Amino acid sequence: MTQHRKQIILLMTDATRQDMVGCYGNPAMHTPNLDALAAGGIRYQNAYTCQPVCGPARSALFTGMYPHSNGSVANCMPLGANVKTIGQRLADNGIRTAYIGKWHLDGGDYFGLGRCPEGWDPQYWYDMRCYLEELTPEERLLSRKSSSNRLGLSADFTFGHRCANRAIDFLETHGSEDFFLTVSLDEPHDPGLCPEPYASMFNDYEFPKSPNVWDTLEGKPKYQQYWAGRNRLTDRDALRIKVPTFLGCNAFADFELGRVLDCARQYAPEAMILYTSDHGDGLESHCLYAKGPVMYNEIARVPLLIAGPGVPLGITDSHPVSHINLPPFILEYMGLPIPKCFEGKSLLEEIYHPQVRTNDYIITEFTRYEVDHDGFGGIQFMRAIFDGRYKLAIHLLDSMDEFYDQETDPYEMNNLIWEQAYDNHKIRLHDLLLEWMNQTRDPFRGYQWEHRPWRQGLASPSWDNTGYTRQRENEEYEPRQLDYRTGLPMEEATRPK
Repeated sequence: MTQHRKQIILLMTDATRQDMVGCYGNPAMHTPNLDALAAGGIRYQNAYTCQPVCGPARSALFTGMYPHSNGSVANCMPLGANVKTIGQRLADNGIRTAYIGKWHLDGGDYFGLGRCPEGWDPQYWYDMRCYLEELTPEERLLSRKSSSNRLGLSADFTFGHRCANRAIDFLETHGSEDFFLTVSLDEPHDPGLCPEPYASMFNDYEFPKSPNVWDTLEGKPKYQQYWAGRNRLTDRDALRIKVPTFLGCNAFADFELGRVLDCARQYAPEAMILYTSDHGDGLESHCLYAKGPVMYNEIARVPLLIAGPGVPLGITDSHPVSHINLPPFILEYMGLPIPKCFEGKSLLEEIYHPQVRTNDYIITEFTRYEVDHDGFGGIQFMRAIFDGRYKLAIHLLDSMDEFYDQETDPYEMNNLIWEQAYDNHKIRLHDLLLEWMNQTRDPFRGYQWEHRPWRQGLASPSWDNTGYTRQRENEEYEPRQLDYRTGLPMEEATRPK
């Protein structure tokens, strides 16, 4: 492989499900810039978020550890004090880093604290608090009104445009250097603020209904039925999915990312470029809306596009991949060792050789939507595993778990959790999931995840569970942890208690 500058641009949007990007099969979405990025690289068909909520999703993407490991298990819950982001790891090794846009990992409210985290360039730091502080009180109110996109606002007023401006300045100034640049838009997340022509582009458009719009959740977990609420009682034949503000802002986000991509082609043509979203949106599939504790494709599966030097052109990769694969890839691409605490494998080899399969399976988890809200179901412990065909989801606080065969049921309509014909597959995935919880020191692990009503033949639960102690290995930035029994540096991270 020819040696190129160590340059990566990570582009993000918020709440963009796969079929809101034209290259995933719906050209009416008007995303020409992302579609062109896909044509010049790889489109991942089975990419998943680590937790389908804004902050926790980002926490995994920027630390290399699942939310249960880094501490940000819900919106407005900060990263643990000992957790380092890839920005700090790169900056400490001489790579210029810049984070522009929505952060959501400092424990502040939705907008953040406006303070640059360690490792990122303060000159370019710009979260949503920074944006609001540029506005008058009247403008702040306007920026949060979903109807305000009908008032002839200019692109200059929006968060996305100002983020793109900063990214362009970064590329014009530092495009000849090694760098890692993140551009994280809040768009198309509500309130969906955008100018014309995007504001009215989808006024008359009906989003296509997939078969699972008719899934009214019989035989599914009770909490999903509560979440769907009155949607389950509506006439699904008469339903029309019309979300003009959301889809218009989605097209506007593509326009702003296109400005960044145009600049990158001029000032950093050798950059590796990644695009993804933190999670999707129900949009009436399974009678659900927004995001939350499910593994359904509309919510947990995300767009992921990668293009750059040596990357095959116009490829679709259907192997299961995860956001957890991106931090180790980023460090490996930059020529740095992958830290012990990272919980995913690097995607680097699969990027250059798409026939290679990095993951035997991927994991998505859920703990809570947001610490500040009483709603959104409160705590809903979910751990789910997908091997490319079969998907198992365990819901600790519900009597019903889920199992789907995506080959025969791609829309995840038929819950097979009680079907004995699939026991071998269910048990295999269940055992892998339990072992993953152990390996990643999941603080919520316990016998309750193992003893599920659909799984027979297990020994009685043990108070000691697996009987092991598992200490953290994060030795790049802290001394080796001490053994409780001796007070000396631990010799093994995992050992009998």
